[in-house]
Amino acid sequence: MRVLALLDGTLADPDSPQIRVDDLGLMRGDGVFETILVVDGKPRELTPHLDRLDRSAAMLDLPAPPRAEFERAVELVIGNWAGGKEFALKLVYTRGIEGGDGTGTGFALGMEIGAKVLKQRAEGLAAVTLDRGIEPDLADRAPWLLLGAKSLSYAINMAAIREAERRGAVEVIFTTSSGSVLEGPTSTVILVRGKTLVTPPSKLGILPGTTQYALFRAAERAGWTVLVEPIQAGELYDAEGVFLASSVRKITRVTTLDGKQLPDSSALLTELQGLYESEY
Repeated sequence: MRVLALLDGTLADPDSPQIRVDDLGLMRGDGVFETILVVDGKPRELTPHLDRLDRSAAMLDLPAPPRAEFERAVELVIGNWAGGKEFALKLVYTRGIEGGDGTGTGFALGMEIGAKVLKQRAEGLAAVTLDRGIEPDLADRAPWLLLGAKSLSYAINMAAIREAERRGAVEVIFTTSSGSVLEGPTSTVILVRGKTLVTPPSKLGILPGTTQYALFRAAERAGWTVLVEPIQAGELYDAEGVFLASSVRKITRVTTLDGKQLPDSSALLTELQGLYESEY
């Protein structure tokens, strides 16, 4: 089941060609995207996702994404969805065609959530740490590297996941060359110490997490301490729980890291999942 809505307010056939071969999103990865979880017809964190789409577009010097048109496309997809109660809704916005008039290409695509993701939510996953080759101040020193933008240029992230698979895992936690924790290729890292949740700051050049933020809101109301501060990779092995948060994956626990078994955090997972769901 897939539903495709264009920014002109029309539905299109997702199995028919829609993108020109000279679109810069395809030719150069010159565009941005967001993926939103929809549950029972309601998109989660829609405004933060649209805000982040705006932020990423500004970092790429793209024209501002037309919010009203994207909101209409979101409504179209949701209104025509006939699949399961949960689905992933991807918003894509590119610079448009090479040599064109500057009009961007945009669409919203609703897709089923894969069995692999559902299994990881329930059972957890094995991850490895990989050096991202950056240092904590690089985002400020070199804004042209687009660190922290959710751009279509995901080749490095996908290459990292393939490397994890070669090492017997399925996911990655990126670190700086000096050992500071960054993020996953498609997720935010959360560490648990007692009744404290910790995630690395976005100023390191990582994407601000919408799901992580929702969890932190709920946890703080429930009496948890929430911190946004640097984490050293060595702290992950001794934490009471290491979790990856993303829109479609929700809250997923890391069971082994770099081949080392982590403490059983299944009870923590249940608690954190309950906190997250309490937001909705």
